This record gives sequence, structure tokens and C-alpha cells, in this order.
Amino acid sequence: MTPTLDDRITGSLLGAAVGDALGGPVEGYTPEQIAERHGGRVTGVVGPWNGDSWRTARPIAPYHKGDGHVTDDTLMTHALIRVYETVRDHLDAYAVADHLVPELMGSPVWIPELEAEALPLQRIFLAEKWLVARLHYGHHDPREAGSGNIVNCGAAMYMAPVGLVNAADPHGAYAEALDVAGAHQSSYGREAAGVFAAAVAAACVPGATARTVVDTALALAKDGTRAAIEAVAEVADRHRDFESALVPLRKAVAPYDSVGPDYRNPGLDARRPSRLHSIEELPIALGMLLVGEGDYRRTVLGAVNYGRDCDSIATMAGAVAGALHGEAAVPAEWVKQVAEASRLDLHAPAAALAAVAHEVFARDSARRRAHESARAALTDASR
Repeated sequence: MTPTLDDRITGSLLGAAVGDALGGPVEGYTPEQIAERHGGRVTGVVGPWNGDSWRTARPIAPYHKGDGHVTDDTLMTHALIRVYETVRDHLDAYAVADHLVPELMGSPVWIPELEAEALPLQRIFLAEKWLVARLHYGHHDPREAGSGNIVNCGAAMYMAPVGLVNAADPHGAYAEALDVAGAHQSSYGREAAGVFAAAVAAACVPGATARTVVDTALALAKDGTRAAIEAVAEVADRHRDFESALVPLRKAVAPYDSVGPDYRNPGLDARRPSRLHSIEELPIALGMLLVGEGDYRRTVLGAVNYGRDCDSIATMAGAVAGALHGEAAVPAEWVKQVAEASRLDLHAPAAALAAVAHEVFARDSARRRAHESARAALTDASR
């Protein structure tokens, strides 16, 4: 049975949150380090990398990353959904300034990694704090505020809602995400936000497959982002299990990734604007989607065991795989573990966004009919 819009929205958002939680405790490490730490590949929810000493361990203290806790990827995704709930229409960079920034600064939420209620601003990292610095304190034009920020996956990681509101319209998702992300990122970071949203929208097309999603991403992506996706996809097509794909995928994306081989010690040229570079996370997420043939479990476990920024890779991969197949594709035991550990109702944001998506679809239809009527009148008048 073809999943409904509501089912795809739920599957995508649950899939993103679960991927985030599975990847969080192994973020920053290599596949080899992950296998050594866990006695093999990660196959589900695992505890903190440093065990019970997570509160004092470096470099990740004081965050409780593990045990099913979602990270900032999910916090930002849910914050953007709340903006959609307020605006109840398509978003732009001004919506980020008018609504997302106040969410980050003034609305306390439960932060699983901090095991406390706090402002999102207290959990997000510097590339996301940039939004508050530039838009609230700096009063920059929202459409240009992303210029000057480090270029990373910070904007892309929470763009799934844009793809879902524009379900089955990848071009619309791409354009809207580029506008929204202009407040946060520039260069290939902003491009990745647009392409990721488009991939989620493409996954909602009835009959979509991992291949059609990647083909849509390639059709829209520009410069280094397109080249990186193309290189990764070419390698991914030769693998059907993530174990054999881990090293080849990293080699394929390495020429485009500006962070360098040592994830925790980026090179001097890291994260600067460039038309030649790409963030690593999106191409690898799409590569793992191909390797896993769109299957949620295979795709997300591949993303998690890849290491490096694997919580964001698994967030993106999970969002697309969940949109492809709906809620049933996301293992229910993982959803339950993550929801209970994170003390979050993971279904509520999905229901809220689905309601908004239906309203936006109705408005889009009315706008399209009005446009068609006007064009018809113009055509008749010219005869």
C-alpha cells in the first residue's frame, strides 16, 4: 500500500530522530574505533562512549550522548516545526528571524543530553548560535545573515520539515530551503540544505525509490555538492552492504570535504565558502540510502557506523528513508527506546507538521488555480 502524506511525514520525522539518537554516541569517531569500542558494529541504541564517566569525559562532556538521547539535530528540527505551526504557510529567512530565533532564545524545552529543561540556545553549537548573534543582536538582513558563518551541515540537518511541507515538489522544497537557510549558512552549507529538503520531498513522490531520490538531488544540486553526490553515488552503486562501503564512500567524498581526515582537528581550510567543496554529511547519507536500497534499518546503520558526523548523517538518511516508506519502516522498538529515553513525544511534532502541510497544500492549490485563471485571461486577451 502506498503510504499517505501523514504516514510519510511521521516516518520521516521518526526516522530522523531515531537516526540522530543512534548516531550521537559514536559521533566523531572512525569506523574502526566504533567497532573496537562496541565489539563490532552498532546495531541499535548504545550507551555513552565513555560509559558512566560521561559527565567528566572529554571532548564531549557534559553532554549525555547515548542511551537513546536525541541531539541538536532533532531539537532544531522540532523548533522549525513549531515555526511552521505559527506561520502555517511556506517559510522564508524572515520567518527564521521572527520566529525561530525567539524559539531558541525564549522557549525552554527538555534537552535530553543535558537531562534538564533549558533554552535550546544553551545546547546548540556556535554555528547555530550564529542565528541569535546575527539576527537578534546584529540586526542583519535575514536573507544574508548566513554569510560569514562557518560552512557546515548546521542548516541542512534540520531541513526535513521543509521537504515534507513541499512533499512531492522537490523544486519547491529546494527553493524554500535555500531561502530559509540563507539566515544561517552560505556557500555549500546552504546548498546542502536545499538539496536535502529536495531529497525528502522527492522521497514522498508515490513510487519513489532510493535511485529516484538521488537522481532528483543530482538534478538540482550545484557545484561541489553535485560533484560529491555524483562521486559517492557511483561508488555506492557497487555495494549492497554498508560494511564493504564504509572505506570506499569516505574515499569518494574526501576530495570535496573540507574538514579533512581528522574530524576532531579540522584543517586550516575547513568550513570556508567554496564552489568546489561539499559538506560530507549529505552525500554520505544519500550514498548509504543507495547501499541500503532505501531500507530504513540498513541505511541508518550504515550511516551510524560510518562515524565522523554520523548523528547528522543518520538524521538525514533516516529522514529520507522514513519518507520513502512511512512509519512502518522505522523499527518500533527503536522509536520507543528513543522517545522514552529522550522524554519526548516524537509523534506530536509529526502530527503538527502534517496538519500544517495539508493547509499549505490547500493554499498552494488555490494559488495555482488563481495563477492559471490569470494566465488564461492573459492568453485570451492577447488573441
